[in-house]
Amino acid sequence: MSLKWGDVQDIAIELAETHQDVDPRYVNFVDLHRWVLALPDFADDPQRGGEKVLEAIQAAWIEEAE
Repeated sequence: MSLKWGDVQDIAIELAETHQDVDPRYVNFVDLHRWVLALPDFADDPQRGGEKVLEAIQAAWIEEAE
C-alpha cells in the first residue's frame, strides 16, 4: 500500500510507530515533512505537503498518541 498526502490517519499511525519516543505536539513542520517523505510506503509529490496537510497529520498523530 502506498501512502499519499491525503492518507492523513495512516500517515499518523506510521509516524507514531516509527517515532515512538517523540511527542508530536513539539514536532516542527520541517521535520514532520522530512519524516513523512522518509516513510517506506510513502509515494507522493513532496511539493504537495503544505502547511494544511502537515497540520492535519500532526493533529491526527497527537490524537493517536493519546
